[in-house]
Amino acid sequence: MLMPKDPNATIIMLATGTGIAPFRSFLWKMFFEQHEDYKFNGLAWLFLGVPTSDTLLYKEEFEKMVEIGGENFRLDFAVSREQTNAAGEKMYIQTRMAEYKEELWELLKKDNTYVYMCGLKGMEKGIDDIMVDLAAKDGIDWIDYKKQLKKAEQWNVEVY
Repeated sequence: MLMPKDPNATIIMLATGTGIAPFRSFLWKMFFEQHEDYKFNGLAWLFLGVPTSDTLLYKEEFEKMVEIGGENFRLDFAVSREQTNAAGEKMYIQTRMAEYKEELWELLKKDNTYVYMCGLKGMEKGIDDIMVDLAAKDGIDWIDYKKQLKKAEQWNVEVY
């Protein structure tokens, strides 16, 4: 997985467990490292899903990035065995994303938004389920739209 070269891009990262690894390197480049030819000015939004809060990898590091990144970094955890949504459902990544679904859909319609998904295969279907209805409201077939995003390298998936 390679970051987009555009320093003004919106980068949405969806990770479960050890799927966080590529996004940690993205975020280090954006917020901790200094580069002569790169200064991140876009929006980085990380959704990290784990079963229990004691398995939240790099939590303190990400919270420091929130301090440094300000409006350029958003962080949302989904802790499935400890958190629930308003309906009492377990908090998986797709459940957390559903809380922001309209905002995420608006971002996905922009040319400089890139989505990266890494981790458990199960999250992909849940995310598709959210997007199908949102896209349909705009008269868009989500599966076709996702294919276009993939072709434009704006939808990147590495699940197992």
